[in-house]
Amino acid sequence: MRGQALGVEYQVRAARITDVERIVALVAAAAPAASAAIPEGADLLRRLVYLPQASVLVVETLRTMVGVAVLALRPSVRAGGYVGTIDLLAVDQRHDAERVTGLLLGELLRSARNKGCAVVETTAPADGAAPAAWERNGFRPAGPRIECRIRADRASADQG
Repeated sequence: MRGQALGVEYQVRAARITDVERIVALVAAAAPAASAAIPEGADLLRRLVYLPQASVLVVETLRTMVGVAVLALRPSVRAGGYVGTIDLLAVDQRHDAERVTGLLLGELLRSARNKGCAVVETTAPADGAAPAAWERNGFRPAGPRIECRIRADRASADQG
């Protein structure tokens, strides 16, 4: 997926194993609290890149990584399908945080829908990072978290 405006083009793609060190560096610089919350750091990210129950996405511009997000899936009887949890979303603050966040969220929701998720949830951004992007993508307060209810596309889930 590509997003272009104001002369800067961003590309969202699935992370590769070769991206892991750059992801760790980006998270450490952009979201130090999130970096501390990744107990195994690079080793955990290397495993997540390969798991079908996770989506690890990066945003690049001119071969520079400017954003990263991780979505993990778990089954839930209560939700009526899978629940996707956005465990990490970090954006290089030298770039358009609102746009990069919006691109990552849009692609995470598409991935969640394709994998049969009924809802995607996350902890509300503590620093108020790009609130309009979260709202535009359908996230609403749900207790201490925010969530986006989505309708899973069963045909896509059966094929994926």
